[in-house]
Amino acid sequence: MPATVFAPEALFDFSVRVFRHFDVPDPDARTAATVLQSADLRGIDSHGVARLHSYFDMLRLGRINPKADVKIVRETASTATVDGDNGLGLVVGPKANAIAMDKALAAGSGWVSVRNSNHYGIAGWYVLEALKRDLIGWSMTNTTKLVTPLWGAERMLGTNPIAIAFPGEREPPIVIDMATCAVAYGKIEMARRAGSPIPLGWATDRNGAPTTDPNEMVEGGALLPLGSDRERGGHKGYGLALMVDVLTAVLSGANWGPFVPPFALRQEIPTRSVGKGIGHFFGALRIDAFIETAEFKRQIDEVVRTLRGTRPAPGTHGPLIPGDPEREAEAVRRKEGIPLIEPVVEELRDISRQSGIPFA
Repeated sequence: MPATVFAPEALFDFSVRVFRHFDVPDPDARTAATVLQSADLRGIDSHGVARLHSYFDMLRLGRINPKADVKIVRETASTATVDGDNGLGLVVGPKANAIAMDKALAAGSGWVSVRNSNHYGIAGWYVLEALKRDLIGWSMTNTTKLVTPLWGAERMLGTNPIAIAFPGEREPPIVIDMATCAVAYGKIEMARRAGSPIPLGWATDRNGAPTTDPNEMVEGGALLPLGSDRERGGHKGYGLALMVDVLTAVLSGANWGPFVPPFALRQEIPTRSVGKGIGHFFGALRIDAFIETAEFKRQIDEVVRTLRGTRPAPGTHGPLIPGDPEREAEAVRRKEGIPLIEPVVEELRDISRQSGIPFA
């Protein structure tokens, strides 16, 4: 679809003002807007301002606490459980991630499980923060049920993303950021907005049959686990999704599987609760607790160079390093601006109409 380009700063300022409209404290509003901006800059369009109307709706109806008191409720030197007080995940997540990083610097590693939170943006933002402190970062979250288990015909698990990042010395870091389903739900939404079909292997309809129509997935169908079917490794994606659910929710006291609450108004509300809110899990490792930091970074550089030197497959330019596409997108979008398709622009204009906050 045709897109209109917006300056990153303009979208950031608009997002801050939207969060402030609901009395989110200014530092928290700026943090939330920063996480959204990171998604847009890195080309993860489904998790940037395209998601802002969902937060707007949830705040407007009082389903998210704008002034959450984020607390540690259980703690050791290297671990913590955090209760997010039903706050914005874009605020709760960064605070919990900071606790994990502080613990890593003090104890060698830090692990924080979070309950009573909401949608926290892109998993990759949190590990990028760890890189700034010369740490290896981990980030996971569970989400509203959208994914069927392998050989299932109904939604039982979330998209449950995982991110991890490793710093290099002269080469760019390795940044792995992926959903544990065949595709992020946001890409289904973007295809639906654009009126485009989706690739076979992404989703099923309400009867469990494969579909290329994003509407059939949204209207009662399900996403497939990473790998899609058994022959292509769908059991591996299913296992990873289950692992994320346990670490983010069972370990923290959040809701898991089909009981995770919605992060948008149009999503189904579970019949019962088995915990508190959405769950996250953050980890951080201090490299020099294991090996000299400089040596580790040199080896990461060697890993990157070795993989880049792989003989290309026919019709390709050779292997990418995880994080390359996002890094390249950010370099372009910081300079040229962020493209938004018309349905997203219209959602931002609707926020403007309802709130009185000007939008170009």
